[in-house]
Amino acid sequence: MDQQTNIANQEIPLAQLKSILEAILFVSSESITIEQFCQVIDGASSKQIKDELAKLAEEYQESGRSFQLTEIANGYQITTHPEYHDWVSKFHTKQVRVKLTPAALEALAIVAYKQPVTRADVEAVRGVNSDSVLNSLLEKGLIGISRRTPDSGRSFQFETTDQFLDQFGLKDLSDLPSAEEIQQFLLTN
Repeated sequence: MDQQTNIANQEIPLAQLKSILEAILFVSSESITIEQFCQVIDGASSKQIKDELAKLAEEYQESGRSFQLTEIANGYQITTHPEYHDWVSKFHTKQVRVKLTPAALEALAIVAYKQPVTRADVEAVRGVNSDSVLNSLLEKGLIGISRRTPDSGRSFQFETTDQFLDQFGLKDLSDLPSAEEIQQFLLTN
């Protein structure tokens, strides 16, 4: 039995409801409607959810935290107080998420799983010229040149960087999903 099946049939203690709501709000980058909460949390009524959200908002307000629970677009979202806007903006300008094309993602996956690899190795898997894609990944700092091959061609070998780990939330390369995990994900989604 997997974790999702396990929680689907679970009765939620009211004392835990507020923490569950907070956890969901914490990981969401968009506002969440009462209906969305109800779909995820079996056994909790919309009134219970609204009541717990109100308690959560009050706790944040009374504790003087830098964040608040805000109603946005018929939903709820954790946001920072306006007086911290300059600090958050300054941080965000340094923490820009990298956007990748499907071709770049494909090449990056090849490098991540088969590193160190040469351009020819990447092209053999992709079946197309990969110069521009690899150059783009180098410019973004997601891959780096590890060394040259010892053969007469002395081709560059590529490997992922610490920035790659950071962008994808990985501690190290052992955190990459296995082929079996990817297959299972594709089958269930």
